[in-house]
Amino acid sequence: MDKTQAGHITTTTENRICTITFFHPMHNSLPGKLLGDFRDAIYEAGASEDNDLIVIQSEGERTYCAGASFHELVAIEDFASGKSFFMGFANVINAIRKCGKIVIGRVHGKAIGGGVGIASACDYCMATKFASIKLSELAVGIGPFVIGPAVERKVGLSAFSQMALNATEWQTAEWAKQKGLFTEVFETSKELDEYITHFTTNLVDKNPKALTLLKGIFWKGTEHWDDLLEERAEMSGSLVLSDYAKNSIRGFLKG
Repeated sequence: MDKTQAGHITTTTENRICTITFFHPMHNSLPGKLLGDFRDAIYEAGASEDNDLIVIQSEGERTYCAGASFHELVAIEDFASGKSFFMGFANVINAIRKCGKIVIGRVHGKAIGGGVGIASACDYCMATKFASIKLSELAVGIGPFVIGPAVERKVGLSAFSQMALNATEWQTAEWAKQKGLFTEVFETSKELDEYITHFTTNLVDKNPKALTLLKGIFWKGTEHWDDLLEERAEMSGSLVLSDYAKNSIRGFLKG
């Protein structure tokens, strides 16, 4: 199999907590097929009567998510393909928004671009001190358009603007906590996991109907996001075809 198309989504359920784990050998980047599988797993977990809570995490010990697959981006040759690729991230964010259950994020390492968007879409997100974040899209000629609403909703316009324009600089996990992206930051993955177990075990005992109603309140005012994120996917899908973006992405791939 082509390494760029490898990766998998796994789902496990225990004690009414569904854990969705994504993995890709290239720093947990997300090609289109994996994004589609990710979306489906979230909706399935949301519809299942076997769980009341969802946890999203990635495999490995280093990068949480490197964002979009640059190998797939550089191969895009037409607007329809470009829009379709960025709709993958839009669909994952909308799945988290609409799945009906509280989604907890576990971020153990660096998050870039779309990875920041996924963490931002989670209703409650915890991390280690190694979970630095960066919105690198502008550096490759695009811009964090699709994930922008989720990031801005969580950290505010000022912090989102800072990350969007300062596309080559990492922000620390502590900075992300101060801005509201992370609720807790831990020294080690072990401490992170211990607290997530404690937190989710406590939360899953709460009235599931109350949790569902809270989910709706948390996302009130985002009912237009299906259309909004599609418009944003069109922006990115157009820009990725530019010579500037193509050359920039190739430069990143060459290292």
